[in-house]
Parts: sequence; C-alpha cells; structure tokens
Amino acid sequence: MSELSDSATWSFGDTYETVERLRRGMPPAIITCALNGGVQGKEAHPAIPETPEEIAAAAAEAYEAGASIVHIHGRHPDRPWDATDSPDVYREINARVRERCPEIIVNNTTGGGMSTTMEDRLRCLEAAPELASLNMGPEMTRFRIKPRPAPLPGAHDGLDYDGCTPYTYGYLETLAGRMRDLGVRPEMETYHAGQFWVTHALIERGLIEPPYVHQFVMGYQTSVYPTVENLCGLVRELPAGSLFFVCGIGPFQFPMTTAALLLGGHVRVGLEDNIYRSRGQLLDGNGEAVARIARIVRDVGREVASPAQAREMLGLGAPRAFDTSSDTPAIESDR
Repeated sequence: MSELSDSATWSFGDTYETVERLRRGMPPAIITCALNGGVQGKEAHPAIPETPEEIAAAAAEAYEAGASIVHIHGRHPDRPWDATDSPDVYREINARVRERCPEIIVNNTTGGGMSTTMEDRLRCLEAAPELASLNMGPEMTRFRIKPRPAPLPGAHDGLDYDGCTPYTYGYLETLAGRMRDLGVRPEMETYHAGQFWVTHALIERGLIEPPYVHQFVMGYQTSVYPTVENLCGLVRELPAGSLFFVCGIGPFQFPMTTAALLLGGHVRVGLEDNIYRSRGQLLDGNGEAVARIARIVRDVGREVASPAQAREMLGLGAPRAFDTSSDTPAIESDR
C-alpha cells in the first residue's frame, strides 16, 4: 500500500488519530460529479445531460473544474427523462467520456431510474466501468416530475412515482459478485447505519475488498436525516479499511459535503443531487457545482485530488479503455 492510499483510510471515529491527521494534514479530497441521475431531465434544468454527446460534454466540464470521478446514468433514447438499462448506451457514453477525459474515473449506476427492474440493474456492468454504485438496501421514494413540454423529446404532462426498490441480501451478493468478476469496484450507496449489516455480510463472503468505498446519502427519502451528528454516527461505524464520500440532496448538498471534508472524507456534487446555487437560483451546470466544492476543499485546507491520486486512494489501476464493442457475456433482461 502506498503512502497516499494508506493516508486515505483510518479509524475516522478515533479522536486521537483524527487529531493527528489534522495536525499532519488530511489527504487530498476526491470530487465526484453525479452528472444527471435517472428521474428528471431538461424539464427540471436545461443543463441536465441526456444524450451520450451531452453526457460526455458535461463530464468534460466537470473534469476541467476538478472532478476525478463522474457518476453516469444512461438515458433511454425515446424517453430521455428516464434511465436505460442498455449496455450499448453505456458503452457509447463511456467511450465518449474517455475520449474527452483521458484520466477520469468512470462510475456507472446500477440504481437506474423509475422503470428499472431488478434484473435490469446488472446490465450496465456489461460496459465494465471502473466504479459502479451498489445501493445497500431497500428504499422508498415518492415524488412528482414536472411537465416536460414539447419540443423536448419524450414530452409529457407530469409524472407521479410512488415505489419501493426491494433489494435483498441475495440480490446484493449477486450484484457484488458480478462486479468482482468484471473488475469493477463497488461504491456502496449507504442510506443509514443499519445497512452496515449488509456491508459486513459482503466482506465476510469475500465479495468486496479494501479499500471499501462508501457513499453516504444524506437527506434523501428514507435515508438518514442530513445533520452533522448523523454523519458522525455513520463515520464511526465504518469498517476498517474504508474511505467515504458524502452527497447531500437539494439544499443539503453543500452543508453535508463541507462537513465530510472536515471529517476526512470525500464529496459528491452535481445536477443529479441538486440543481440550485441558492434558493430559486439554478446552478449554471455541473461545472459550477464542481468549481464551488473545489473552492471549499481548498478553503478548509485540503488539496483537490487529481485523477491519478484518486485512483491510488481507491485502489484502481490505469484508466480503463472503453469502446463500443463487447466481449462481456450478456446478462439477460426481463424486458
């Protein structure tokens, strides 16, 4: 283990070790940009990318502003406000992103969108991203998507969603095992402390290996409330050999990511999680969100991690080449 990767993981809940890390200097902070999500599109913000070309352009904007990771939801060609499970779409997106961002770390979602079935969630892994999100348990969500007017493709009069994603131990073991087999590092989307039971089950079965990458989701429906106290509680429960990111939803984005930086963690921003600069004022785009958190990183006395530093801390190798061909065994969809 290198000095940098060793410095990125410690007993974050240990007062004395944390004080020593503060004295010596925290490791560089990795910035992830969640470009678009899978449940809203240009009807919510004109800068949310939908097509592969737009997603690659947004990735380049985030990369230039300081992001080392881009988290990507492929969109359905006929209804671009919704996620797709098509591995061909992900291959095209990943290849375009790599062409524009030679060093960036590509993170594809297994979370999908409103129409994604449990079987669908495996299929983006056929594109063999470097990271992939792994939601650590069931989640309930209810929301309304605002009307999408013509001439936007896939126009509609507004959509209502009220559902539950029924993750089980067995299904998460299947997802984690597929990631292991394809050399994809899981980013464990952790919504509350009870989901550490699942983390330890995956560790015990040898389905994940250190460094264990956690993404704490704060302020999302059925996630933990977005408070510093709750974040500290999550940090105290981290298994040895972990590092953590934090994303805050909506108005909680920058308070929660700033708290993460002070605790030695890493951050996620982007239009998937929050479209506003301040109340009623839209961000210009993903680049502005990244630039803003990069400034906060420096203001609290940390460096913005380069993609090479992020790869070292996350235990990733050289940038993975992507193309639009496939030699990965197909995963059946229920569609």
